[in-house]
Amino acid sequence: MASSAPATALPRSLFFFALLYGGMVCMAGVLGNKLLALGPLAVEGGIFAFLILVVTSSAVAELHGAAMANRLVRWGFVPMLVAIALIQLILALPAAGAMEPSRLAAFHTILAQGARLMFAGLIAYGTSQTLNVTLFSALKGREGGRLLWLRAGIASIASQVVDTFLFVTIAFYGVFPITGIIIGQMIAKVVLSAVLVPPAVYAMVALGRRLDAGIPVG
Repeated sequence: MASSAPATALPRSLFFFALLYGGMVCMAGVLGNKLLALGPLAVEGGIFAFLILVVTSSAVAELHGAAMANRLVRWGFVPMLVAIALIQLILALPAAGAMEPSRLAAFHTILAQGARLMFAGLIAYGTSQTLNVTLFSALKGREGGRLLWLRAGIASIASQVVDTFLFVTIAFYGVFPITGIIIGQMIAKVVLSAVLVPPAVYAMVALGRRLDAGIPVG
């Protein structure tokens, strides 16, 4: 009887990044229900989960290649779709009589997104995250892998602009004027991407290298 081929060990960093990525995919839509005031900027709360997605996919592209990072982006649809289906199931099931009406109403207000919003989120996520990985990796090929901070910033800013344009246009075009919303969100997200993403990518890449080297973290 022929022996089976040994299983290929999954790098520890990739295992950690996949767990983090899947969680942030699910959290982004929920956190987006709160609009934050960051000084003069107004931005939806989901931006921070989305920035973690950008940082994580960039770190995977840096450590494990663009193909693996794009696989991570594609597999990200799985927890997103499962979360959407589970939310719809919970919304459809009857609430217990002991649940306070105000609490039930708040639950539905936060989670009962329409089909158009869900579709907009799926399209914006897939397009912007793929763009981030593609641009990040293409820039690495051009400059030789030295300017990590520059690649991270450019790819993040571009993906944020595309994400905002696609989501707002698909979700709200024809409902109310969207030009002001798009411009305001783009400015806020570009500023946050330029400030937060480059150092966060450095930190995430360093963490991944420590994990893969077996160095204790913490």
